[in-house]
Amino acid sequence: MKNKLSLKYVGFFLMLVILVLLPYVNDSRTLMILLTQIFIFGILAMSYDILLGYTGIVSFGHAMFFGIGAYTTSVMLKQMDNTLSIFILSIVVGLFIAGFISFLVGLLTLRLKSHFFAMLTLAFSGLFLVVAEKWRSVTYGNDGFTFRAPEIFRDRITFYFFVLACLVFIFIALYRFVNSPTGRILIAVRENEQRTKSLGYNTLHYKVIASVVAGTVASLAGSLYAISLRFVNTSVMTMDITLDALLMTIIGGVGTLVGPLLGAAVIEYAQHALSGLARDYPIFERWIIFFGILYILAVIFFPKGIIGSLRMMYWKWRLKLKKKDKVSVALSQEKERFE
Repeated sequence: MKNKLSLKYVGFFLMLVILVLLPYVNDSRTLMILLTQIFIFGILAMSYDILLGYTGIVSFGHAMFFGIGAYTTSVMLKQMDNTLSIFILSIVVGLFIAGFISFLVGLLTLRLKSHFFAMLTLAFSGLFLVVAEKWRSVTYGNDGFTFRAPEIFRDRITFYFFVLACLVFIFIALYRFVNSPTGRILIAVRENEQRTKSLGYNTLHYKVIASVVAGTVASLAGSLYAISLRFVNTSVMTMDITLDALLMTIIGGVGTLVGPLLGAAVIEYAQHALSGLARDYPIFERWIIFFGILYILAVIFFPKGIIGSLRMMYWKWRLKLKKKDKVSVALSQEKERFE
């Protein structure tokens, strides 16, 4: 067990070292922007994995919290000042607002089951989208607005390292959270909520905790996304954002944290590659169709997600090895008996 954990930590450390050294090896602006987007959506996908993978909650309103973070940061930087301190303050304010809203929405919706809950979260998300569209004095509606990022982030490599640091911090924090006693109870709720209730746990209490954690992390992703574009409009609150987070989690592997990161990398790179091919080959102008085919193939060949399927293959391989060892031991014992 210790060897397995040490190998896991070594793998994470090596990947981190590669990502840190990459800007010094390849200074491609396009690659830096792509990796930064992967990190941002990786944070968003991990936040959704807390709901879907560890608690068994399907939410269609996750873009609401992503949009809260994006708009909070954008409005404060535009109307106050584009300094680093204001940016950090905007992240804190966005986290507080998202946490408060996710707490209220959780109390109102998490008593419902399955599709009833999902539909109500979609309704709340639609309500916030309408507010963003109509409150034009602040949000400028569908047109959106541009703003200036802090001076330090005008260098893409600096922003790349900042987002990477946020990703590492969030991953470690969520990893500790899901492996804590609270995280274990969330997994029990996912597996069998009625049995968890019968053991004396207030399952609504723990589901609200998961909702608050997921909402605040999604708000951070929204703040980083707004800075990466220097622009915000109502698209940050649309259903597309929620679907992206859902698909990244499913394709990578639910309940793994690493899976959503891998799913974010696959989807963002696929979008980038297919849209690039569309400039050279007319057949790829409808690249969204090929994107849909990619989703279908991923679900068919990796029903438990990439990480989940790889784990299953690994355990099957281990099981075969154990069976072979048992057979060989039995044969050697039988041989010794006859001799």
